[in-house]
Amino acid sequence: MFSYCTDPASLEGLTWLSCYLTTGKHMSIYWSVGTVLLLLAITAPTALLFGFGGATAARAPFAPLRWLGKGYIAIVRGVPDIAFFLFFVIALDQFFEWIRHSVKCPDWDEPIRQGNDFVVCAEAKLPLGNAAQWVHETYGFFLAVLTFAIVFGAFAANVLFGAMKAVPRAQMETAEAYGMTPRQSFWRIMVPQMWVYALPGLSNLWMVLIKATPLLFLLGVEDIVYWARELGGSKTARFTDYPHGDWRMWYFFALLVFYLLFTKVSEVVLDRIMKRLTHGQATAGGEAQRKAA
Repeated sequence: MFSYCTDPASLEGLTWLSCYLTTGKHMSIYWSVGTVLLLLAITAPTALLFGFGGATAARAPFAPLRWLGKGYIAIVRGVPDIAFFLFFVIALDQFFEWIRHSVKCPDWDEPIRQGNDFVVCAEAKLPLGNAAQWVHETYGFFLAVLTFAIVFGAFAANVLFGAMKAVPRAQMETAEAYGMTPRQSFWRIMVPQMWVYALPGLSNLWMVLIKATPLLFLLGVEDIVYWARELGGSKTARFTDYPHGDWRMWYFFALLVFYLLFTKVSEVVLDRIMKRLTHGQATAGGEAQRKAA
């Protein structure tokens, strides 16, 4: 990147390091930080949407819908995350290809399942074989986001389900006494108040989601852990202009600092949100604010 980086062999000290940290390979790890942040920015609201849907279904008066909501919460929470991450990526990919195969190749006369192989017509492949590299990367990232959202949505559903039950029954009875329908009571009384009870659990879930981002490597996305391992390994002069020993410890130490700083910022933001939500509420947090005032 710098003009003095033309001959790495003649560099020393901080000059060598500045050139080393701005090579094309190192730009990949900087981009991967953006990938992790983008994953969190998309996954968090999507998982919250899955969670809200699961919690609402789990308390539905219609029995099959209630069983579906409770089954989603119980099954996903009861299986190790890694198993679900590895399963969903394959299952979702094959499910999408099966749908495209049914639409684009209705005259296909061969079985899709041929032993252990999943075979669809070329037009149904996702992405297409002649697609650009960025299309393959975007599709893999989309599957990763959807997988994270489904898994963490189940945990969010459990938190929101408990928060809905924590809203005092007297509040709902008062709404009914004023002539509100069950739908109006749910959206105008329960939903606004449940966030006070849900935020502590959701904040913990957010921290777990941050710590789970290194699992992107298992889903085929080149994240910061992947690049830290690749760039930190021993490099000889035969394969690179910037030879060095095994520096993985320093790369992983940088990741440690990054995650600690990110979680600290998250704690500050979540604490402010909690103070805002509990302001004027008949909760322990609201009572503490009234006493402090």
